[in-house]
Amino acid sequence: MKTSFFSTALFSVGLAFSTLVNAGEIADRVEKTKTLLVGTEGTYAPFTFHDKDGKLTGFDVEIIEKIAQKLGWKTEFKETAWDGMYAGLNAKRFDVIANQTNPSPERLKKYDYSAPYNYSAGVIVTRADNDSIKTFADLKGKKSAQSATSNWSKDAREQGAIIVTVDSLAQNLEAVKQGRVDATVNDKLAVLDYLKKQPNAGLKIAVESDKKIPTGFAFLKGEEELITKVNQALEELRQDGTLKQLSIKWFGDDVTQ
Repeated sequence: MKTSFFSTALFSVGLAFSTLVNAGEIADRVEKTKTLLVGTEGTYAPFTFHDKDGKLTGFDVEIIEKIAQKLGWKTEFKETAWDGMYAGLNAKRFDVIANQTNPSPERLKKYDYSAPYNYSAGVIVTRADNDSIKTFADLKGKKSAQSATSNWSKDAREQGAIIVTVDSLAQNLEAVKQGRVDATVNDKLAVLDYLKKQPNAGLKIAVESDKKIPTGFAFLKGEEELITKVNQALEELRQDGTLKQLSIKWFGDDVTQ
Protein backbone atom coordinates (compact mmCIF):
# COMPACT_ATOMS: atom_id res chain seq x y z
CA MET A 1 0.00 0.00 0.00
CA LYS A 2 1.34 3.44 -0.94
CA THR A 3 1.75 6.05 1.79
CA SER A 4 0.35 9.48 1.00
CA PHE A 5 2.47 12.62 1.38
CA PHE A 6 0.05 13.84 4.08
CA SER A 7 0.47 10.60 6.08
CA THR A 8 4.23 10.75 5.75
CA ALA A 9 4.28 14.37 6.91
CA LEU A 10 2.16 13.52 9.94
CA PHE A 11 4.50 10.65 10.81
CA SER A 12 7.53 12.94 10.53
CA VAL A 13 5.94 15.58 12.74
CA GLY A 14 4.94 12.92 15.26
CA LEU A 15 8.46 11.48 15.31
CA ALA A 16 9.97 14.93 15.84
CA PHE A 17 7.49 15.66 18.64
CA SER A 18 8.29 12.31 20.29
CA THR A 19 12.01 13.10 20.14
CA LEU A 20 11.43 16.49 21.78
CA VAL A 21 9.26 14.96 24.51
CA ASN A 22 12.01 12.47 25.34
CA ALA A 23 14.83 15.01 25.11
CA GLY A 24 16.76 15.26 28.33
CA GLU A 25 15.18 12.21 29.95
CA ILE A 26 18.59 10.57 30.42
CA ALA A 27 19.99 13.68 32.10
CA ASP A 28 17.00 13.66 34.45
CA ARG A 29 17.51 10.01 35.37
CA VAL A 30 21.27 10.46 35.89
CA GLU A 31 20.63 13.42 38.19
CA LYS A 32 18.08 11.44 40.21
CA THR A 33 20.11 8.22 40.53
CA LYS A 34 23.54 9.89 40.59
CA THR A 35 24.69 7.03 38.34
CA LEU A 36 26.06 7.29 34.79
CA LEU A 37 25.61 4.16 32.67
CA VAL A 38 28.62 3.80 30.39
CA GLY A 39 28.90 1.62 27.28
CA THR A 40 32.42 0.32 26.63
CA GLU A 41 34.10 -2.71 25.05
CA GLY A 42 36.42 -3.87 27.80
CA THR A 43 38.62 -5.49 25.13
CA TYR A 44 40.31 -2.45 23.54
CA ALA A 45 43.59 -1.78 25.35
CA PRO A 46 44.83 0.68 26.45
CA PHE A 47 41.50 2.48 26.33
CA THR A 48 39.13 -0.05 27.89
CA PHE A 49 40.24 -3.52 29.01
CA HIS A 50 40.63 -5.85 31.99
CA ASP A 51 43.89 -5.91 33.93
CA LYS A 52 45.59 -9.06 35.26
CA ASP A 53 43.22 -9.02 38.24
CA GLY A 54 40.16 -8.81 36.02
CA LYS A 55 39.39 -5.17 36.84
CA LEU A 56 38.03 -2.97 34.06
CA THR A 57 40.50 -0.15 33.44
CA GLY A 58 42.06 1.95 30.69
CA PHE A 59 42.44 5.53 29.51
CA ASP A 60 38.79 6.05 28.52
CA VAL A 61 37.54 4.24 31.62
CA GLU A 62 39.60 6.42 33.96
CA ILE A 63 38.57 9.67 32.25
CA ILE A 64 34.83 8.96 32.42
CA GLU A 65 35.25 7.87 36.05
CA LYS A 66 37.02 11.16 36.88
CA ILE A 67 34.27 13.12 35.13
CA ALA A 68 31.59 11.28 37.12
CA GLN A 69 33.47 11.99 40.35
CA LYS A 70 33.60 15.70 39.52
CA LEU A 71 29.82 15.65 39.05
CA GLY A 72 29.10 13.61 42.16
CA TRP A 73 28.01 10.54 40.20
CA LYS A 74 28.92 6.85 40.23
CA THR A 75 29.70 4.97 37.04
CA GLU A 76 28.17 1.66 35.99
CA PHE A 77 29.85 0.08 32.97
CA LYS A 78 27.91 -1.97 30.42
CA GLU A 79 30.43 -4.00 28.41
CA THR A 80 29.32 -4.39 24.83
CA ALA A 81 30.92 -5.65 21.60
CA TRP A 82 31.87 -2.72 19.37
CA ASP A 83 29.52 -3.65 16.52
CA GLY A 84 26.57 -3.44 18.93
CA MET A 85 27.72 -0.30 20.75
CA TYR A 86 25.60 2.32 19.02
CA ALA A 87 22.60 -0.03 18.99
CA GLY A 88 22.98 -0.23 22.78
CA LEU A 89 23.02 3.56 23.00
CA ASN A 90 19.92 3.76 20.79
CA ALA A 91 18.14 1.26 23.06
CA LYS A 92 19.18 3.36 26.12
CA ARG A 93 21.01 0.43 27.71
CA PHE A 94 23.55 3.08 28.65
CA ASP A 95 23.78 6.88 28.65
CA VAL A 96 27.13 7.43 26.96
CA ILE A 97 29.77 5.55 24.97
CA ALA A 98 33.35 5.77 26.30
CA ASN A 99 35.28 3.83 23.69
CA GLN A 100 37.44 6.10 21.49
CA THR A 101 34.45 7.21 19.44
CA ASN A 102 35.11 9.61 16.56
CA PRO A 103 32.40 12.10 15.46
CA SER A 104 32.25 11.23 11.76
CA PRO A 105 29.80 13.16 9.52
CA GLU A 106 27.54 10.08 9.38
CA ARG A 107 27.47 9.69 13.16
CA LEU A 108 26.85 13.40 13.73
CA LYS A 109 23.52 13.01 11.92
CA LYS A 110 22.34 10.67 14.69
CA TYR A 111 24.45 11.43 17.77
CA ASP A 112 26.07 14.27 19.68
CA TYR A 113 29.56 14.23 21.16
CA SER A 114 31.44 15.77 24.04
CA ALA A 115 34.45 17.99 23.53
CA PRO A 116 37.49 15.94 22.42
CA TYR A 117 39.62 14.38 25.14
CA ASN A 118 42.38 13.00 22.93
CA TYR A 119 43.60 12.98 19.35
CA SER A 120 45.06 10.18 17.26
CA ALA A 121 45.62 9.18 13.63
CA GLY A 122 44.82 6.26 11.39
CA VAL A 123 47.56 3.79 10.54
CA ILE A 124 47.93 0.79 8.25
CA VAL A 125 49.49 -2.25 9.90
CA THR A 126 51.11 -5.00 7.84
CA ARG A 127 53.45 -7.90 8.42
CA ALA A 128 57.02 -6.70 8.92
CA ASP A 129 58.10 -8.46 5.70
CA ASN A 130 55.36 -6.85 3.57
CA ASP A 131 56.61 -3.91 1.49
CA SER A 132 53.66 -3.74 -0.91
CA ILE A 133 51.72 -1.09 1.06
CA LYS A 134 53.39 2.30 1.33
CA THR A 135 50.37 4.62 0.93
CA PHE A 136 46.66 4.41 1.69
CA ALA A 137 46.03 4.06 -2.06
CA ASP A 138 48.01 0.79 -1.99
CA LEU A 139 45.11 -0.83 -0.10
CA LYS A 140 43.21 -1.16 -3.37
CA GLY A 141 42.52 -4.84 -4.02
CA LYS A 142 44.21 -5.88 -0.74
CA LYS A 143 42.46 -7.77 2.06
CA SER A 144 42.04 -5.68 5.21
CA ALA A 145 40.75 -7.03 8.54
CA GLN A 146 38.26 -4.59 10.11
CA SER A 147 35.45 -4.36 12.64
CA ALA A 148 32.25 -4.02 10.64
CA THR A 149 30.96 -0.67 11.94
CA SER A 150 34.21 1.16 12.71
CA ASN A 151 35.31 4.33 10.89
CA TRP A 152 38.52 2.48 10.03
CA SER A 153 36.51 -0.07 8.05
CA LYS A 154 34.94 2.77 6.05
CA ASP A 155 38.38 4.29 5.40
CA ALA A 156 39.76 0.97 4.15
CA ARG A 157 36.71 0.35 1.95
CA GLU A 158 36.96 3.82 0.40
CA GLN A 159 40.53 2.98 -0.64
CA GLY A 160 39.29 -0.12 -2.46
CA ALA A 161 40.32 -2.72 0.12
CA ILE A 162 38.53 -6.05 0.37
CA ILE A 163 37.07 -6.06 3.89
CA VAL A 164 37.41 -9.17 6.05
CA THR A 165 35.17 -8.62 9.08
CA VAL A 166 36.42 -9.48 12.57
CA ASP A 167 35.33 -8.41 16.06
CA SER A 168 38.24 -6.62 17.72
CA LEU A 169 41.64 -4.98 17.27
CA ALA A 170 43.39 -8.09 18.61
CA GLN A 171 41.64 -10.23 15.99
CA ASN A 172 42.47 -7.67 13.28
CA LEU A 173 46.15 -7.88 14.11
CA GLU A 174 46.10 -11.65 14.51
CA ALA A 175 44.65 -11.98 11.00
CA VAL A 176 47.53 -9.86 9.64
CA LYS A 177 50.06 -11.88 11.63
CA GLN A 178 48.73 -15.16 10.24
CA GLY A 179 48.77 -13.84 6.67
CA ARG A 180 45.00 -14.26 6.28
CA VAL A 181 44.82 -10.59 5.27
CA ASP A 182 47.32 -8.07 3.94
CA ALA A 183 46.63 -5.30 6.43
CA THR A 184 44.37 -3.57 8.92
CA VAL A 185 43.56 0.11 9.26
CA ASN A 186 43.25 1.14 12.87
CA ASP A 187 43.94 3.66 15.62
CA LYS A 188 47.59 4.61 16.04
CA LEU A 189 47.50 4.73 19.85
CA ALA A 190 45.89 1.31 20.18
CA VAL A 191 48.36 -0.20 17.70
CA LEU A 192 51.37 1.34 19.47
CA ASP A 193 50.14 -0.11 22.76
CA TYR A 194 49.84 -3.56 21.15
CA LEU A 195 53.31 -3.40 19.58
CA LYS A 196 54.79 -2.19 22.86
CA LYS A 197 53.40 -5.25 24.62
CA GLN A 198 54.24 -7.64 21.77
CA PRO A 199 57.47 -6.39 20.18
CA ASN A 200 58.08 -9.74 18.49
CA ALA A 201 54.69 -9.92 16.79
CA GLY A 202 56.27 -9.51 13.35
CA LEU A 203 54.09 -6.49 12.53
CA LYS A 204 54.84 -2.89 11.58
CA ILE A 205 53.07 0.41 11.00
CA ALA A 206 53.45 0.74 7.24
CA VAL A 207 51.58 4.03 6.76
CA GLU A 208 50.35 6.81 9.05
CA SER A 209 47.68 9.35 8.13
CA ASP A 210 48.59 13.03 8.52
CA LYS A 211 45.03 13.78 9.64
CA LYS A 212 44.48 14.40 13.38
CA ILE A 213 41.37 12.58 14.60
CA PRO A 214 39.47 13.84 17.68
CA THR A 215 37.87 11.45 20.17
CA GLY A 216 34.81 12.33 22.26
CA PHE A 217 32.11 10.63 24.31
CA ALA A 218 28.97 9.79 22.29
CA PHE A 219 25.42 10.64 23.42
CA LEU A 220 21.92 10.45 22.00
CA LYS A 221 20.69 13.68 20.44
CA GLY A 222 18.58 15.82 22.74
CA GLU A 223 20.87 15.34 25.74
CA GLU A 224 22.49 18.77 25.63
CA GLU A 225 22.10 19.23 29.40
CA LEU A 226 24.04 16.03 30.10
CA ILE A 227 26.70 16.85 27.50
CA THR A 228 27.17 20.35 28.95
CA LYS A 229 27.81 18.90 32.42
CA VAL A 230 30.29 16.35 31.04
CA ASN A 231 32.09 19.06 29.06
CA GLN A 232 32.37 21.30 32.11
CA ALA A 233 33.89 18.47 34.17
CA LEU A 234 36.20 17.55 31.29
CA GLU A 235 37.43 21.14 31.05
CA GLU A 236 38.13 21.15 34.81
CA LEU A 237 40.20 17.97 34.37
CA ARG A 238 42.09 19.69 31.55
CA GLN A 239 42.73 22.81 33.59
CA ASP A 240 43.87 21.03 36.77
CA GLY A 241 46.28 18.79 34.81
CA THR A 242 44.45 15.50 35.45
CA LEU A 243 43.77 14.87 31.76
CA LYS A 244 47.43 15.33 30.86
CA GLN A 245 48.53 13.10 33.76
CA LEU A 246 46.25 10.28 32.60
CA SER A 247 47.56 10.65 29.05
CA ILE A 248 51.18 10.38 30.18
CA LYS A 249 50.30 7.43 32.41
CA TRP A 250 48.84 5.44 29.50
CA PHE A 251 50.87 6.68 26.51
CA GLY A 252 54.00 8.32 27.87
CA ASP A 253 53.01 11.52 26.07
CA ASP A 254 50.28 14.15 26.04
CA VAL A 255 47.76 13.12 23.37
CA THR A 256 45.02 15.43 24.67
CA GLN A 257 45.96 18.44 22.51
